[in-house]
Amino acid sequence: MRRRARNTVIGVLSVTLFVALWWLAADAELWPRLFVPHPREVWHQLILTSTVHNGQRGFSGYLLIEHLVASLRRILLGCAFGVAGGVLLGLAIALLPPLRAALGPFITFVRTLPPLAYLYLLVIWFGINEEPKVWLLLIAAMPIVAIATADAVRGVPDDYVHAARSLGAPRLAVPWRIVLPAALPEILTGTRLAVGVAYTSVVAAETINGVPGIGGMVRDAQRYNNTSVVILGILVIGASGLAIDGLLQLLQRRLAPWRGRI
Repeated sequence: MRRRARNTVIGVLSVTLFVALWWLAADAELWPRLFVPHPREVWHQLILTSTVHNGQRGFSGYLLIEHLVASLRRILLGCAFGVAGGVLLGLAIALLPPLRAALGPFITFVRTLPPLAYLYLLVIWFGINEEPKVWLLLIAAMPIVAIATADAVRGVPDDYVHAARSLGAPRLAVPWRIVLPAALPEILTGTRLAVGVAYTSVVAAETINGVPGIGGMVRDAQRYNNTSVVILGILVIGASGLAIDGLLQLLQRRLAPWRGRI
């Protein structure tokens, strides 16, 4: 607990130092305001995009919280399907060597593709509404979870399986009752990585009809050289990403408390 509190204090101090240096550099006008605005301007945009001002509601007709919720909903849907499919696929290719030989190259191929490489193909297939965005995040997340699950399952000691079988565990119950729990810490680590990749892909997904959405907000601000809104969007994405990763770490500690312990 003390170590966690100390790390929190160090994190807060580092963020405070960064903002202070940014503030001083902006006051000294080391760069044009168009490139990097003053922190006051970003704070002002935070207020404007979060309220109704002079009849204008937020940014592009939506409040900042509405942009954020729209992006988080897409991430939740895409990652939920991607993680579930990745766990099932990873378990299958780990336990069935012929399936691993057949699907392994395809999974690696998709994992190495940047999201923009297939975004417009998804738009052709599914249109410009929510479907291509969710599919993009699903495809970005699933291969990572599948590979992490497969490696974790193959790393489970055979003694666990033999002990369960000798105690009368049904063959079909072994993967779910023995193998998956033993591989859970690595699967959760793969899930954290997959969610991070999906979060970085949401801006690309929202370049197509992405309003409301943080990525769509950043895209519209860039069109009008509104740098302060662009930086605000970046900060919101980063802060919410930190919060999501913190929740995943908490989930990891709760579901696999033995991780890292002898």
